[in-house]
Amino acid sequence: MINKIKILIAIGGTGGHVFPGLNLAKYLIKKKFIVELVSDNRGLKYLKNIDKIKISTLPFPRFNTKNIFLTFFSSILLFFSVFRSLIFLLFNRPTIIFGMGGYASFPICIAAKVLRIKLIIYENNLITGKANKFLAPFANKIIVSHEEVEGVLNNYSFKIQKIGNIINQEILNFKSTHFENLNYDNLRILVLGGSQAAKVFAEILPNIFRECLSKGVKLKIFQHCLPAQNEELKLFYEKFKIDHEIFNFSSNLVEYFSKINLAITRSGSSILAELTNANIPFISVPLPSAAENHQLKNAIYYKKKGFSFLIEEKDLNVKLAYLLVSVFKDNSKLAEIKKKQSQYSDKYVYNNIENVIKEIMYEKN
Repeated sequence: MINKIKILIAIGGTGGHVFPGLNLAKYLIKKKFIVELVSDNRGLKYLKNIDKIKISTLPFPRFNTKNIFLTFFSSILLFFSVFRSLIFLLFNRPTIIFGMGGYASFPICIAAKVLRIKLIIYENNLITGKANKFLAPFANKIIVSHEEVEGVLNNYSFKIQKIGNIINQEILNFKSTHFENLNYDNLRILVLGGSQAAKVFAEILPNIFRECLSKGVKLKIFQHCLPAQNEELKLFYEKFKIDHEIFNFSSNLVEYFSKINLAITRSGSSILAELTNANIPFISVPLPSAAENHQLKNAIYYKKKGFSFLIEEKDLNVKLAYLLVSVFKDNSKLAEIKKKQSQYSDKYVYNNIENVIKEIMYEKN
């Protein structure tokens, strides 16, 4: 039966929507499902060198609500995107569609409803995104990473099923036993800016690291930045003799997880889940411009669980150096976070998804 079930996964936009869909596709293919990804052009940049997965591209417009003329124009483009999605689905007729959130998945999911194709939407943030809020009435199931998710109307709460975070299986299997023997004579810090990189981290953090160095903190920095920032960062770290390694993008962070004892990161749901599952303490710095401030919501949730620290971007210059000096001098703070993280795991997420697929196959539209 499984090898006759064709699953289409609608992704696109930012890495926060693309990578969970890609992780899901890899797992389902191993389980002998027929799987296809459909993405907008923005999402394709994260899908380079991906083998054995069929990937189709449909242009999905971003909806503009700030200007009346642009809203009208966006509405026309959206109509044509739904129409193109209908044609696409008629020729590719999947059994189930997974919508991974964001505007890029919207037209395909609407077309799924029109054609009465079973639809599952996924929300990994603690505040439901606009696209998923609109799609909730049409979905057969709403799978979520956290029970505390907000934004789904009570009328549709019966569709919600918590499955956990859809993250890389390699990270789920990652064991941070190296931490047991890794001393804290120096802070080995991984700086992550999210799938789009954080330009501001490369502008602000080096001077904060220099301040820490002047206060006796020993550092090694592994920093994610924009390609255009490589040379400036390299020269700065060399000038102040800060041990460093600079990289521009990595879809597989496990290679860095085995080298570090602390991370500084944006607060996208996927990366926070990955660091927690990998048992790596982190300082969460939410993106201030994130839609509906969902990154701050994510960061507060993980801090309250005791999995992380939280510093808002506007407070970095005031608070970060103090925190880094503090954890360097008293590593029990990192040990306590690790202990709490070790009590959490998303290892059953893929089994949970298989159960949802089985359930939905027996449901009537």
